[in-house]
Amino acid sequence: MKIARKILYAVLAALLAGAVALAFLPKPALVEASAVTRGPLVVTVDGDGRTRIKDRFVISAPVGGQMPRLELHPGDRVKLGAALTEIAPIDPPLLDARSRAQAEAHARSARAGVSQVKARVALAETSLAQARSELARVRTLHERGGVAQAELETAEFRERAAQAEVESAQFGARVAQFELQTAEAALVRMKPEGPGAPRKPGGGEASVALQSPVDGTVLRVFQESATLVQAGAPILELGDPAALEIVIDLLSTDAVAVQPGAEVRVERWGGEAPLDARVRLVEPSGFTKVSALGIEEQRVNVIADFSGPPEARRALGDGYRVYARIVVWEKADALKVPQTALFRRGERWAAFALVDGHARLREVEIGRRSGGYAELLAGMNEGDRVVVHPSDKLQDGARVEVR
Repeated sequence: MKIARKILYAVLAALLAGAVALAFLPKPALVEASAVTRGPLVVTVDGDGRTRIKDRFVISAPVGGQMPRLELHPGDRVKLGAALTEIAPIDPPLLDARSRAQAEAHARSARAGVSQVKARVALAETSLAQARSELARVRTLHERGGVAQAELETAEFRERAAQAEVESAQFGARVAQFELQTAEAALVRMKPEGPGAPRKPGGGEASVALQSPVDGTVLRVFQESATLVQAGAPILELGDPAALEIVIDLLSTDAVAVQPGAEVRVERWGGEAPLDARVRLVEPSGFTKVSALGIEEQRVNVIADFSGPPEARRALGDGYRVYARIVVWEKADALKVPQTALFRRGERWAAFALVDGHARLREVEIGRRSGGYAELLAGMNEGDRVVVHPSDKLQDGARVEVR
């Protein structure tokens, strides 16, 4: 009986000593963990943008005179050749030598403009023919497996862009032709019917009719009420709201990474789904802009064209605000790690890996970074778990417990 009691006391003493020792052991640190995974990684350059109608046409008075009240309002549709308004002469301003000389100069300028746009149409058609030839060549190579799908999509985008340039040039040619007709009509109507023949004030043969050079929509009305207008005074502005482009304002240091043809994802425009676009031009000249903090920044405008179906962006209009993400690099199967798990250790990057309940320090090599993730080039493998938001008190080999 005494021996059993002694054994019992010994066991109780051992248990008590173990409990005391366990109480004084350091508790494992509570950490958050994530995994090293594989998946798509996209690097974008983001910036605010605004929509803009590609081709805008300001209709101005070819001669000075009396204009009646304008019946058109913003949003009204007009057809090619539709009458917009007319300018009636005021006697004697339309009879003096100075007005006649100005009208003749305007007619000569309009003739030169027609020749200029004809050359632009020819150049655009040549570029379109070259783009179609290049697309046919790339499509043949793609069918044989000689080029990647991305190169075929780029060739198709260039062909569509060249087609749009031809349409824009032809659009401008029609406008120039109407401007020439208007200038010549003003010049003809300024000639009196005979010696001392009086003009008809307020309309008739002596008035100059203004016609729409395009099928489009009235964007702005500069002068609605009846008034006397000077030659060259803007009256209204026309354009096609369906032909929109995006002007994206970027820092010049970000714009150098953007290339024509790059994919653009348009977000925060008010619709439910993002819109697709492609970069057409990175403007070669920058400008200085003062930020909200009073810092001078060098900015560059990047121009992008919508590439998705027009129905998806029907609610957008001229001058609407959008947010654009321009893709400058992407990889479909990248090994990536959360950026919150990375920290600097001297000149290199490091992270804590979770191994058997302990935090093990690992030096890693990273590549591109975007969207909270970094491309992992070396140091860990897919499926490894890492500590995110590690404390500066966490040491290599420390016991940890995941929250």
